[in-house]
Amino acid sequence: MALRVPINYRLYDKAEGKTKNQYFQEMWQEVGPWGLRPRAVTSDTWDAAKANLNVLKDDQTGFLVGVAKNRLVRLTPHQPYQRVEALEIPEAGRLVYLKGVGRVKVFCQRFKNESCRYYALYLPDPEALEAAAAADFEQLHTQHWGIECFHRAGKQLCALKRFRVRLKEAIHTHIFCALRAFVELELQVWHQQLGNWYELQRHLYQEVARQFILQSPLMGRTA
Repeated sequence: MALRVPINYRLYDKAEGKTKNQYFQEMWQEVGPWGLRPRAVTSDTWDAAKANLNVLKDDQTGFLVGVAKNRLVRLTPHQPYQRVEALEIPEAGRLVYLKGVGRVKVFCQRFKNESCRYYALYLPDPEALEAAAAADFEQLHTQHWGIECFHRAGKQLCALKRFRVRLKEAIHTHIFCALRAFVELELQVWHQQLGNWYELQRHLYQEVARQFILQSPLMGRTA
């Protein structure tokens, strides 16, 4: 089982005057010298700006990113651009040219209500990109979904969302401690001390409820 931990983050500070794309690029430039060499980077549409994707391409790093349905693509370099939602996309994906980025393969994740969520896959090896199929997309998408699970667990288990501090330094301290708490949970899962992230919380709540019931003055009484 792979170890899944956050390694870099930013807190948005309006006073810095930076965009979310600048934060993304700063974090990416930092982790390279640390020795990080990912097979691929994945994100939702939030970080899928062409500037970010081109930074990854320049570093010969693959990516799987969500793209909005109105993102412009074309099938050949000489055709006009069209919205990605206008394409017929088979299960195995379709090679296109993403405007401002270049050649990628787009996939459509379909839902029961017939809606579709679009993703763009890029691999530095052109032959590997052309050969990429549904199984390759599913493998990367599973890792992509893991990020959503991390965000949910961080909020539900580690107080990543709810806190009662307002000073900048206190906010930074709280976020750092919340992320550190998540890392500890993940390490316990990785070492098989826990079955999943939620097991510790469930056991704590069960024990608290048990002690409350046992100490209740109503215990042993009958109606």
